[in-house]
Amino acid sequence: MVLAGVALAWLAGGDFALAQDAAPPACGGKILEKCTPNSGDTAWMLTSVALVLLMTIPGLGLFYGGMVRKKNVGDTVMTSFAVTCLVTILFAAFTYSMAFRAGTPFVGGLDRMFLKDILSDIGKGGIGNPNPLAATIPESVYICFQMTFAIITPALIAGAFAERMKFSAMLWFIGLWAVLVYAPIAHWVWGPDGFLSAGNDAAVVRVLDFAGGTVVHINAGVAGLICAIMLGRRADTGPAHNMVLTFIGASLLWVGWFGFNAGSAVTAGMQAGMAMLVTQIATAVAAFTWMLVEWMQRGKPTVIGICSGAVAGLVAITPASGFVGPLGAFAIGIAAGVICYWGCTGLKRMFSYDDALDCFGVHALGGIVGALLTGVFAVEQYGGTAGVLEGNAAQFVNQCTGVAIVIVYDALVSLVILFVLKMAVGLRVADNIEREGLDLALHGEAVQ
Repeated sequence: MVLAGVALAWLAGGDFALAQDAAPPACGGKILEKCTPNSGDTAWMLTSVALVLLMTIPGLGLFYGGMVRKKNVGDTVMTSFAVTCLVTILFAAFTYSMAFRAGTPFVGGLDRMFLKDILSDIGKGGIGNPNPLAATIPESVYICFQMTFAIITPALIAGAFAERMKFSAMLWFIGLWAVLVYAPIAHWVWGPDGFLSAGNDAAVVRVLDFAGGTVVHINAGVAGLICAIMLGRRADTGPAHNMVLTFIGASLLWVGWFGFNAGSAVTAGMQAGMAMLVTQIATAVAAFTWMLVEWMQRGKPTVIGICSGAVAGLVAITPASGFVGPLGAFAIGIAAGVICYWGCTGLKRMFSYDDALDCFGVHALGGIVGALLTGVFAVEQYGGTAGVLEGNAAQFVNQCTGVAIVIVYDALVSLVILFVLKMAVGLRVADNIEREGLDLALHGEAVQ
């Protein structure tokens, strides 16, 4: 798909700008109002949109679906699909504007509610894109790209409450969380005037998060942990239903992640190329590391294990992918493989919470590892900011501060939302439904 996008752009006469290339002459200043689209960048971003959507449906659906018991497979894949639909509606209506339009340091404005006026500058020779990180693509494409991030983030949370949450409660929780948690945090870190945004010269703390270590993975993982604690342990557990489904889902996630990370360059240039390279390296290193650790600990390497290790590597390299080089990718991959394995085994046993599919162990811990090590291994030549190894210890402090702020806000607001929903509609299915399986009881269908 990537090659097809490149070929189409070339045939159309588009050129591929390097990451350090200047924007077209019409695109000057911090807030860009009128810009001429670059066909190469646009083709790459259209491809990236498809790749990231592939991560949720079918990638995450199959990855999670293979790890639950057969009686709950339908509910698990239904959750991924329904979240995709719900968040698309909310993003178009409210959360794009709240996250990515200028407003306050804490939340964006509402001038793009229901995507009003996104084509207003076409007749004036521009495309109306307000984001300086997306200067050479239409705003409509940028909206689609960020929409896929907004979709997969809450979908990841489902791994923590799998096999026991009411479908209606899930929809309420995801909808409220997308508006009250995801949108503000996305604005803090990525918004043009967010108080944690590395692109905002006036930011209080400038956090490096290239593709979503804090906004996506720590955010989802912490919310998942709060869900697991609020819902309590499952009445009974069992082995993964179908490891082949998990293998297929993990493979789709790996492929789709190139759009996730390399697409976050928002250009088809040098930074996108480096992001793709370090993503591949860190993922392979983390998967292999997890496999070796599991082999030593349990005596046998497993398919579920190596797939989980790959996802841990993908998660950890996400915030760093536009800022580190191959050496950093190796270090991040090793750290993710070891720490996330421990998070999914030792840490979970230590505190006895039932994170069904290891949302917290993989995504929160992997995101924390990646976010902090970004502050260590960031290379100024690649992303414009130096890390500890290049003498900028302050960036590590910024990373720690950003991670702490996101964790605290996410945990508190998620807890409040869940508490209100527990009082209003209830969170957990009845015991007899849990024993029978959610597929038949909630959806009237089951895998044969």
